Parts: sequence; structure tokens; C-alpha cells
Amino acid sequence: MYRTKIKSTIVTLLIFNFFLSFAQNDFQGKAYYMSKTTVDMSNFGGGQLSEERKKQIADRMKSSLEKTYILTFNQSESLYKEEERLDTPGQGGGMRFSMMSATGGDQYKNLKEQKIKQEQEFFGKQFLISDSLQKLNWELGTETKTIGKYICFKATAIKTVEGFDFNSFRRPPRNNEKAKDSTNSDTKEVGAEKEEDTPREITVTAWYTPQIPVNQGPDVYWGLPGLILEVNADRTTILCSKIILNPSEKETLKAPSKGKLISQKEYDEIIKQKMEEMREMFRGRGGRGGGRPR
Repeated sequence: MYRTKIKSTIVTLLIFNFFLSFAQNDFQGKAYYMSKTTVDMSNFGGGQLSEERKKQIADRMKSSLEKTYILTFNQSESLYKEEERLDTPGQGGGMRFSMMSATGGDQYKNLKEQKIKQEQEFFGKQFLISDSLQKLNWELGTETKTIGKYICFKATAIKTVEGFDFNSFRRPPRNNEKAKDSTNSDTKEVGAEKEEDTPREITVTAWYTPQIPVNQGPDVYWGLPGLILEVNADRTTILCSKIILNPSEKETLKAPSKGKLISQKEYDEIIKQKMEEMREMFRGRGGRGGGRPR
């Protein structure tokens, strides 16, 4: 109890000491983040791939799952975009997996208007997702750690996974695989479909610093009493590597405007429909293989 009061007092003092520095109207900052996502390869391809083949696929996906982003922010707005880089020779194959990646183009958050806009390319089509900011019920903890020169506090929340999820993309069973358990195969198929339709919940752990008292953060994360420097959500880790406060050259934060304007729900439906088409394609291939006469 006494320890909790001490840490609460420290937070209050930090916010007070730094508040004046961030109160000016022209305040702006830049934070650089490294985002890394791992994929569970154990069931990738329906468990039919060799370990060597899984490794080849994982290597080709690496460039799509490890990226660097820049968050430019002020008190009420932020622009989160991927840092441009040259592809390493031999890693170009990862691009073919980018169409299934959850990472999109430039993302703009406006905290005053509680709005988010993001450019997203999917299967060669450009979309502009415009929706309300997703609110997380953060639970503030007392645990601390230092990231760079900033004291950070821990916060956790439960988040509903939206949109396409790599872990849900598995090859449907072949016809002869279904026949292995003919007694209740229909029940299992229905159950699997219900499981896919049920939103998945994950625990999000964030580390924020009251030394930079803005409610901003990387990707879709925001709403804490300090800039979020680290996020751990399921298989994705986002970690801040550098911060520049009040850079000499200020950037105008503009919302992206390219692409067909749709809501997040509409975009999720487009992804779901396309994934179902791909599953049917795999089923068709499996059906021809399983039904071939000997």
C-alpha cells in the first residue's frame, strides 16, 4: 500500500514537471519504433509442410513482419508511417505475403475528434479506412522499467482482434482427412466455422512514460497518461528506439486521403470474403486429390 502511494506520487510529480514543456501550441515529437511479429508455423499449411519448407516460408515473410515506423505526434494528432528502406538482396520474396499482412499504409489518429484514418492496400486495391478510435480499458499498474532514459509504467488491457489474423489462415482438411472421423465430422466442421466467426481476444501489455505527457502511441494504441514506448500484443512487439522532441523541422500532420473510403467493419468483411474464396480454392484442390480414382 505504501509502495503504491510512493509510485503514484512519482507519476504526479513527473507529469507536473514536464507539463509546461509540452503545453505550447507548436509542440511536436517524433518516436521511432521497431515492430516485429512472429507466426505460429506449427499448423501453417495444415500441418502438411516439412520443417525445411516452413523455414523457407518464414524467411520470406520476415521482411513483411519486421518493420520500422515513425510516429510524429503533438498533443491531439499523430501520424504513424513505415520508415522507407531498401530491401536486402534475396528478401524480395517477402513481398508476396504483404497482401495478407495486418500492417497498412499511413495511419492518422485525431484524439480530439476520436477518429482514425488509415491507407490499406489489399490484393492490389487501395482502401482508406475511416472509423472511430478503438478504446481500450487500460488497467494501470505500478510496475516500472526504464526504456532509454525514460521511466515507464506498465498498463494492460484486453483487445478484440479485428481484421485478418495470420494464425487463422490454415489449410482446410482434405476429403480423406474428414473421413477419418465420420461419426461427428459434420459437427466438427460447424464448430470450426463458429470458432472462426468468434472474435479472438488478446492481452495487450503497454509501457508508457509520464515524462512525455501525451496520450499517443504506436499503431492503434493510445489513451494512456504518457507516450507509449512499448507494446506486447499476442505475437507482435513494438519497441521505441529513439525519440526526438521539438525537432527543428516541424511536420504538418495530414490525414491520408488515397483509396476507396470504407469503415473498419466493411474492410474486415472484404478480407473475410477473400479469405473464404482462398479456402474454397484449397478445398477444391484437396477434393480433386482425394477423389482421384486409383
